[in-house]
Parts: sequence; C-alpha cells; structure tokens
Amino acid sequence: MSKAEWADKDYYADLGVSSSATHDEIRKAYRTLARDNHPDKNPGDAAAEERFKKAAEAYDVIGDDKKRAEYDELKAMIAQGGFGRFGGAAAGGFRGQDGFNISDLSDLFGGSGPGGGFSAEGGLGDIFGGMWGGGGGSSRRQARPRRGSDVETDVILDFREAVLGTQLSLQIKGNAPCKTCHGSGSTSGNPTTCGTCHGSGFVNENRGAFGFSAPCSDCNGSGRVVTDPCADCRGTGVQNRDRTINVKIPPGMNDGQKVRLAGRGEAGPNGAPSGDVLVTVHVRPDKLFERKNDNLLLTVPVSFEELALGTTLSVPTLNGRVKVKVPAGTNDGRVLRVKGKGVPRRKGAAGDLLVKLAVQVPSSLDDAAKQALQAYADAVAAQGVDPRDGWAGA
Repeated sequence: MSKAEWADKDYYADLGVSSSATHDEIRKAYRTLARDNHPDKNPGDAAAEERFKKAAEAYDVIGDDKKRAEYDELKAMIAQGGFGRFGGAAAGGFRGQDGFNISDLSDLFGGSGPGGGFSAEGGLGDIFGGMWGGGGGSSRRQARPRRGSDVETDVILDFREAVLGTQLSLQIKGNAPCKTCHGSGSTSGNPTTCGTCHGSGFVNENRGAFGFSAPCSDCNGSGRVVTDPCADCRGTGVQNRDRTINVKIPPGMNDGQKVRLAGRGEAGPNGAPSGDVLVTVHVRPDKLFERKNDNLLLTVPVSFEELALGTTLSVPTLNGRVKVKVPAGTNDGRVLRVKGKGVPRRKGAAGDLLVKLAVQVPSSLDDAAKQALQAYADAVAAQGVDPRDGWAGA
C-alpha cells in the first residue's frame, strides 16, 4: 500500500475506532478483529479474510505513530478542500490562477533538499510524490532517481517463534543490481551527465497560462545517461533473479504485524535506491499458551485434593519450567501470576505468566476410592459445611 492510496482509505472505520482513539484502543481493536477473522479460524470465508486484510493494513498505518500523523494530516487537508490554499510562485512546478504550486508543497512537507522534487524518504512529500512525479526546475533542484519497487511477502511462524523472536531466510525473485556493472548500467561504471537537462532530471515547458516542470525524457529523470551500456543488463543496471535475504523477527510480534526491511526490495534502475521488503507475520496458535497482551495464559489441570490441601506445581514456560505454589483452600479457576515469564517487551521487563487452575474430575472411581470419598463427604457434612450455603437464596 503506497501513501498515495491513503486518500481513499478510512483506516479508523476499518478498525471500528474514532480518529481520537488512543494507541492502546487501536491495538485492542486490531487484535479483536484479527482474532475473530483470522483465516485459520474461518477457512473458506472470503468476507472474513477481506476483513482480516483490511484490519492488518489499517493497523500498519494508524498503529504506527509516525505514519498515523502523516495519514491524519493528509486526510485533514482533503477535508478542508484540497491544497489550493497554498500559494506563492516559484520556479518550476505547476502554476494555476490560484497560485497553487506543486513545488511549494514539496518544500512545505520536507520533500526538497539534495534530491529535490518529492522525496521518497520522509515527510508528506512522500505522499504527493506518488501522485505527481514533478519537481522544481530551478538550478538548486535535481530530480531524485526513481527507487525500486517494494516487495511484500508473508511468513507463518509458530507461536513461540513470534513471541521470542527468530531469524529466517526468505527467497525473493525480482530486480536486483546487475552483478557485472554493480547496478550502474554502464560498462565502465561511469554514466555521463545528461546534456538535455544538464543533470537536473527536469525540463521546463510552458503551455499557455500554465508552466510545467516535467521529468526529462532523455534520462528518465535520473540526470544521467549511459553511453556504454552493460551487455548483461542492457544498460538498465538491474537483473531479474532469485536471491535470499535474512530476516530478523523481533520478539513480541503479534499476528498481522509487519517487519520492514529498508532497502532490501527491488533494485532501482541505474543505481537508484532499492525499495523495501515488507514481511507480514502470521502466527499459529499454541496448544498450551494463549496471549493476553504482553501476558501468557496457561491453564493447568489440577485435582480437588491439590486445591484443598495445597501443593507445588511444576509448569512450563516458553523457556523452561518454573514451580508455582498453590495455597491450601484455593478455589477452582483461580489465576496465579508468575512475574516476568510472559511476552518479552522491546523496552522494559517482560510480561507475566498467568497460571489458571482447572479442576479435573475423574470419570470413574474404583470401590476403594468411592468409599474414601464418601467418608470424606460424610465428615464434611457432619461439620455443617454446605457448598451452596447462601447461594441463590438457599
């Protein structure tokens, strides 16, 4: 999803939250939607799968503070009637009667600088750069070479891999820098300055009442031309081939979250910057553990006598076992907390392990066990103990 497509999206509606929702509210809404609409839980349900994808896309944007700020500012501009209120004349760009100038927007939102035009590296210039490829035509401006395409892929991880973090290798097919010319497209490795635009990447055109700065067609906006094209890539600087990249999955990943590998996507032409790789993580459920935010819930089967008399349990964690003391007289369903044995956090201590006790009733008893249990029941009744005393008006 490019930033140019944000204008048509309502990510808050996709998650069912207001535009003033806190980060925690957004995260909670996403987790609920992802859990309820996960493909593993709804096999063959195309509508659920679509809701799952929309929730993941929305969370990738408004779940990230920086992206959310850019998204909110873009939507606010659209709500206020577009961008015509920004006036001022400047060299290059598009100029109309209301003084609107696309080049000015590039300056306003951080798109200008050594690359000029609309930056692919930050600010809202990134959004507008996807809509219009133009930039200023003054001597201080220079076109930024078109970056390579982003690559999106999915991985499925075991629950423990997602919680503890892991490393894996991915096979990616697409444009990569030519091994012969190292991505320059030139046999000598030295493309020359374009004589048409003198290295700026733009040419100026006047059409009636309007002035345009258009990408130079001779160098495709790069400002450089290859006069001695590489034989292996035919001067493009890229080759389509398979390659392997290593991906580090950080601890604490949730189902549907993404990992961005900057500059590891498809190579740009003639040495232009590479795109990114976006890895969407899907998590298989675990047989023992259930995730509750940064805590792990573990349901442990126990006997009645263990709860009545008290005991010490040995329970599993994600990295070994720990002992948990159960006090005498503990009720069925009680949750005991083990500090620091939950989900690792990127900052601060890990979450906790929540041990829920669940009584298991034997399906059958032999005669000796029945007699012993009946003797216990008689002794408790003789003490006047009634488990339903005060319950439902009894």
